[in-house]
Amino acid sequence: MIFTELKFLGFFLVVFAVHWAIPSRRGRHAFLFVASYVFYGAWDVRFLGLIMLSTAVDYTAGRLLERIEDTRRRKLVVACSLTANLGLLGIFKYFNFFADSFVTLLHALGVEANHTTLHVILPVGISFYTFQSISYTVDVYRRKLAPERDLLTFATFVAFFPQLVAGPIVRAVDFLPQMATPRRLEDVAWRPMLVLFLTGFVKKAVLSDNLAPYVDAFFAHPADFDGLSHWLATMLYATQIYCDFSGYTDMAFATAGLLGYHLCQNFNYPYLATSPRDFWRRWHMSLSTWLRDYLYFSLGGSRVSRVRVLINLMVTMLLGGLWHGAAWTFVVWGALHGLALVGDHVWRGQLGPHPAEPSAAGKFFGWLVTMFLVLVAWVFFRAPDYATARLVLYGMFGDGGAVALPGVLWCYLAGLFAVHFFSAHGTVNAALLLRQTWPRFAFAYGILVGLALLLVNTGYRPFIYFQF
Repeated sequence: MIFTELKFLGFFLVVFAVHWAIPSRRGRHAFLFVASYVFYGAWDVRFLGLIMLSTAVDYTAGRLLERIEDTRRRKLVVACSLTANLGLLGIFKYFNFFADSFVTLLHALGVEANHTTLHVILPVGISFYTFQSISYTVDVYRRKLAPERDLLTFATFVAFFPQLVAGPIVRAVDFLPQMATPRRLEDVAWRPMLVLFLTGFVKKAVLSDNLAPYVDAFFAHPADFDGLSHWLATMLYATQIYCDFSGYTDMAFATAGLLGYHLCQNFNYPYLATSPRDFWRRWHMSLSTWLRDYLYFSLGGSRVSRVRVLINLMVTMLLGGLWHGAAWTFVVWGALHGLALVGDHVWRGQLGPHPAEPSAAGKFFGWLVTMFLVLVAWVFFRAPDYATARLVLYGMFGDGGAVALPGVLWCYLAGLFAVHFFSAHGTVNAALLLRQTWPRFAFAYGILVGLALLLVNTGYRPFIYFQF
C-alpha cells in the first residue's frame, strides 16, 4: 500500500473519519496504533514482529534509564539498546553484504571459502524506524527527554504510519509532546495540506515515474548511449530521485497534518545549494541532522583537532552511505560526499573564522561545483554495481555509444529546474489557490486532480527510498 494507490486513499479516509470521531486522546492513540500496524502489516505481516521488538527494547530502555542514576549502568542500558537495534538492522540488511565481501577478500588472498547466505526479505522502512527508536533512547540518556511511561503512546510514535516506511526520521523529542497535547479538527490546515498532498502526488506519480523508464533504459546498457546522454541520464536520475523522495515527504507531511500532527522538514530546494555543506542542509534534512547529532557529535564533532574533525566527517558520510544500502556503490557515494565536505571544510578554514559573504559570481561558481560533485556521486547511488558506474563515468568523460536519449528531455529538465528555482524564491506558489472560497477551491482542486491523473504513469513503481 503506497500513497499513490487508490486503496491507500480508501484506507486513509477511514482512518481520518474514525480518528476524528473518537473523542478521547488515548482512544485516538489506540486507533492510530492499530491503523499503523494494519498499514505496515499490509506489506508483510511478518515484519510486525521486528517493529514490536524494537518498540519493546527502547521502551524498556527508557524506563530503566528513568530509574538508574549510575553513569556506568546507564551507558550499559544504552549499549544494549544500540546492540539490539543495530543488530536487527545488521542481520536483515547487511549480513549478505558483509559475508559476500569477506569471501571476496579471501578469494583475492588466494584462500578458498564459502558462506551460508540468509535469504531474507528486507523489511520496509527498517532503517527509518530503527534510527527513530535509537534517537529516543539516546535523548533519554542525555536527559534531553523524559521517558515515555505509556507503552501505547510510545508504540504509536514508533509506528505512526505517514512517515513509517520512508521518513522523515521523526524524533521523540518533537513528536511525543504533540501526542500529549489534545488535537482538534478545527486546527487542521485543510487547504495547505490538500495542496501539499497533491503536490507530492504529482512529483511522484507524474514527474518521477515518467522519468523512470528513460533512466532505467540508460542504466541497463549505458555503453550504448552517447556522451551527452550520459550527462542527461544522470540529471534525469537526480530529478527522479528528488521528485520521488520529496514527493513522499510532501504526502507524509500532509497525511500527518490532516490527522493533526506536524512532521519535520526534509527538503529545502537542494539543487540550489552553493556548497557541499549547503547541500546537506537542504537534502534529506532529517537524516543529515540525525547523523550530525547522534554520530558526528558522538565522535567529537568539531571540538577535537582539525585532523580528527576531517576524519569524523568522513566516517559520518561513509556510514551515511552504508545506511542507504548494502552495496559498495553506496559506500563510494558516501565517500564522495565525505571528500566533498572535507574539501569544503578545508577551504572555509583557509578563508578564516568569519569568511565574507561570497559574491553573486562566487555563489554561481559554488553552485556549479556542488552540482557537478552531486551528479557524479548520483552515478554510484543509481548504478546497480561498480562496473556499471564505471561505464557511466567513462561515457561522461570519454567516448560513448551511438544511441541518444530524446532531446526534448533537456527542455523537460530546464522547465523543472525553473520551477525549482522560482518556487524557492516565492515566485511560484499556491497562494492564489489557497485564497479562493471553498466552492472555488474545490472546483479548481478537482480540475488539478483530474489533470494529474491523466498524466500518471500507470505502472507500479514503489518509492525509491522504500528499499532503504
